[in-house]
Amino acid sequence: MFSLSLRRLLGTRNKRILLFLLLLVLLAFIYHSHSRNNSETLENETAAPPPNPWLKFADHLPTEEYDALLTVRASRPSPWTSLTTPNWQATEAQQRSLNRIIRNALQHPEATQETWQARQDRVVGATKYAWDAYRRNAFGCDEYHPISRTGTNNTRQGVGYFVADVLDTLLLMGLVKEYNEGRNFLVHHVSYDQPGVVSLFETTIRVLGGLLAAFHWSGESDHGLLDLATDLGLRLAKSMNTSTGIPPETAILRSDGMPYASLSSTAEVATLQLEFRYLSKLTHHTEFRTAVDRIMDVLLQAPKYDGLVPIYVNAQTGQFAGDDIRLGSRGDSYYEYLLKQWMQTGQTEPRYREEYDRAMDGVKKFLVEVTPMQNLTYIGELTGLLSGTPVFKPKMDHLVCFLGGNLALGATKGNTPLDISARDREDLILARELTETCVRMYLDMPLGLSPEIAHFRQSPASPDDPNQGDILVHQADRHNILRPETIESLLLLWRITGEDKWREYGWVIFENFEKWAKMDNGGGFTGLRDVTEVPPKREDKMETFFVAETLKYFYLLFGSADKVPLTEYVFNTEAHPLPMFSWE
Repeated sequence: MFSLSLRRLLGTRNKRILLFLLLLVLLAFIYHSHSRNNSETLENETAAPPPNPWLKFADHLPTEEYDALLTVRASRPSPWTSLTTPNWQATEAQQRSLNRIIRNALQHPEATQETWQARQDRVVGATKYAWDAYRRNAFGCDEYHPISRTGTNNTRQGVGYFVADVLDTLLLMGLVKEYNEGRNFLVHHVSYDQPGVVSLFETTIRVLGGLLAAFHWSGESDHGLLDLATDLGLRLAKSMNTSTGIPPETAILRSDGMPYASLSSTAEVATLQLEFRYLSKLTHHTEFRTAVDRIMDVLLQAPKYDGLVPIYVNAQTGQFAGDDIRLGSRGDSYYEYLLKQWMQTGQTEPRYREEYDRAMDGVKKFLVEVTPMQNLTYIGELTGLLSGTPVFKPKMDHLVCFLGGNLALGATKGNTPLDISARDREDLILARELTETCVRMYLDMPLGLSPEIAHFRQSPASPDDPNQGDILVHQADRHNILRPETIESLLLLWRITGEDKWREYGWVIFENFEKWAKMDNGGGFTGLRDVTEVPPKREDKMETFFVAETLKYFYLLFGSADKVPLTEYVFNTEAHPLPMFSWE
């Protein structure tokens, strides 16, 4: 009965065959799905992680590209036939070392954030300590003198010099109460409609730059700050209304008059651009941009020594002048702002980058030297230009220590250096070597703090010389005024390469500042007269840039790498982070 019912249900023989085939297909599908799921599970459990793109970095050595770069550089005739040029270049060992260091640094996790958070908190504490000392003893004054616990002004009424310079530091560190104290003082008690002569450069980078950074970081809605910045900018910009566009070094706040000067500092006239260009973007006052672009038009067209320039500009002719080439005082930020103007507007103005690259080629040909015993790479100077037979001087200001970070920034545009050209690799190698030397300028001194100027051996020390190191310090150069340049380079190199050693160096230096420069009883911090003397004598001044720059760079060095990202912000030469933007 059952078999008869089944035959009736299935029907004819052909239908039974068809159903049998469908059953086989179903069983095959179930088997295949089960096998695939098991295979995928096994693969997920045993497969290695996806290839790390940094592994290819270790195998990349652009020999042909680099040789071509060196050939072009060497083919340019030297401006001085009598000068023996160092002609620095990266060795193959340095090239391979760079690959290994970068790969290893970015494959291994950094130290626990708890450690660095505690260190960053120490920096915030130092900043509050410095601000509280100033507020208690000299609030509103342009300068603070921590030994006498008094303040002084740069004009009769003061221009808010100290407060404006440190304002964005307070905000970035979350010191909101202190920020509001400073902001309210500036907006309600400072006026630039006053008699007085000020430094055009210092007032631009410290006061105008500080106001603009505070305006941005407070949300770009505080028009009290922007109005103050605009008023100051209009008064300072009058100094640029000269026959050549090259301003004198000073500006008159309340007058249409203008101090006369035949020579202006190269760095000072070439380090106004980031601030006035951003002010122009915010206010739509095109005259701000026009004025500083006109300065650059003149400087870019002026004859140079293979990209290098003397430290003065003749304001009457627009030509470079003077007897010296150096990347220290009066020269430094000319080179810094060539790169940063290009970065500020999204790399859309190539003339600045092209001039920067030419200048760095000149630096490598004529100014980079290596010491005989410690193999310290440093940037020297040329003097005697007017004689036609310049002389190389093995001398480097602490100010030059900005260049390590600047080279790293130019090499990578603020990104990690995965895919960079032979030129950029060379710049990054030089950046690391130079910053190591700047660290040694600290750690090789008895105080663990750098002198203002270092001199370097050109031949090995004699066996009876008590100083067997390559760094020599002259009596007049032994002071330390709490400068930021080395810390700036430590920050940029850590962000770009991922090497934790730059942070560790920074922590040692910070502790040395606290040990020797911090006063007891709420006085703040002081400069030091002699870094070779233990204990040191103190100077009666706490520079505004100690809070505005040095402590800010420490704070960022010990913090998260995404705070003030290098691909979105450019620091002016006073460490005020201004946003990148487009003119459109």
